[in-house]
Amino acid sequence: MGMWASLDALWEMPAEKRIFGAVLLFSWTVYLWETFLAQRQRRIYKTTTHVPPELGQIMDSETFEKSRLYQLDKSTFSFWSGLYSEIEGTLILLFGGIPYLWRLSGRFCGYAGFGPEYEITQSLVFLLLATLFSALTGLPWSLYNTFVIEEKHGFNQQTLGFFMKDAIKKFVVTQCILLPVSSLLLYIIKIGGDYFFIYAWLFTLVVSLVLVTIYADYIAPLFDKFTPLPEGKLKEEIEVMAKSIDFPLTKVYVVEGSKRSSHSNAYFYGFFKNKRIVLFDTLLEEYSVLNKDIQEDSGMEPRNEEEGNSEEIKAKVKDVKMRRYSNFMSFFLDEFFPVFFLFAVLIGRKELFAAFGFYDSQPTLIGLLIIFQFIFSPYNEVLSFCLTVLSRRFEFQADAFAKKLGKAKDLYSALIKLNKDNLGFPVSDWLFSMWHYSHPPLLERLQIMFTLKTNVMKDFQFLKLYVSLLHISVHFLNENLFCA
Repeated sequence: MGMWASLDALWEMPAEKRIFGAVLLFSWTVYLWETFLAQRQRRIYKTTTHVPPELGQIMDSETFEKSRLYQLDKSTFSFWSGLYSEIEGTLILLFGGIPYLWRLSGRFCGYAGFGPEYEITQSLVFLLLATLFSALTGLPWSLYNTFVIEEKHGFNQQTLGFFMKDAIKKFVVTQCILLPVSSLLLYIIKIGGDYFFIYAWLFTLVVSLVLVTIYADYIAPLFDKFTPLPEGKLKEEIEVMAKSIDFPLTKVYVVEGSKRSSHSNAYFYGFFKNKRIVLFDTLLEEYSVLNKDIQEDSGMEPRNEEEGNSEEIKAKVKDVKMRRYSNFMSFFLDEFFPVFFLFAVLIGRKELFAAFGFYDSQPTLIGLLIIFQFIFSPYNEVLSFCLTVLSRRFEFQADAFAKKLGKAKDLYSALIKLNKDNLGFPVSDWLFSMWHYSHPPLLERLQIMFTLKTNVMKDFQFLKLYVSLLHISVHFLNENLFCA
């Protein structure tokens, strides 16, 4: 009876208190869930002290131990930084940090001669102060991670001066993008009338596409040096491979990542007929012809399938690309549009603003912050998990495709090299891996590489099912948390 009486008392509370309590409760629930998963994975780091038999011939004991200790240190750091972040966020909410910062922004605007009617101007000052606060409070953690953990394990290549210059540059560039985009979005919402959510959604779509398009060419070079890959065997092989599968490769770059870290990686970017590949210079430092020594010594060496007909492979690549592109566009259109619609429904509820200390005003920016960061947090968590699952499926599909091209051995040795270079721990707790890893851990990937078959359409149906369930959940919260 006592428990039910407490629940009845909770639901009899004013709507704004129910909202505030639910936000805090969910935030700490997520934190405890993440901590539970992290402790499961930490137990793996502590107890798995020997190389698994499956990796005995491709990973030596010294590298395995280095990887284990590196991941243990990262796990400890993650625990304390996560606890600090959760406590900081809770204190900001409990002591009215958001309305205080809004009032402070108003005072700064007043000093410059802008009154309360200049809401967009005050919103930009609020964003500037909020991001400055976040940068300053996060700086000690970033310093410790870079100059203690990464330094201890041989990855850090930065000087303190370079680090601080880079941090300042990141902050400035962020403001140059964030403030104009935010001001335009707020203006669209202000003048959009009853259908503002349609215009805001379209604006967000366009901005996202523009930023993805220009990032590598105009933003990333502000921080790192990009140079064309020199002529030679490696470039020739990359271009031949791209041509064989009808991949519209236009340029291959080498990025000077060694100024920051000895971690290595590679990626590609671009749209339509303009794709580019970027290789980290650290990846090329010990470049050999795909570590043939690993392939020769390993008992797990995969067998390549015979390469299929060139035209068949090109047709399959084109089909996969078209399906993924259309599915992603469908996902954006079908799932993010309802989010903006729900935002339009909720933005007019005064109890939302009152729950976070805004009793006399309902600034649009604060409404965006409350709804997208707090009210939609359950939606965001599940959506993030679904995208992680989808990314893993795509990785497995990519592995299967490499085998189809007759490149299984090459992929096999490349995965091992990347894992060794970055001290990746090859063993993971299944639940931690499922929730967090967009790329499967090495051992799982090697085991499944040539047996897993996935269907991209089913993956999207799975994703849409979860999102649909979240829509129902949001509707339930709307009916119960906001009811008078």
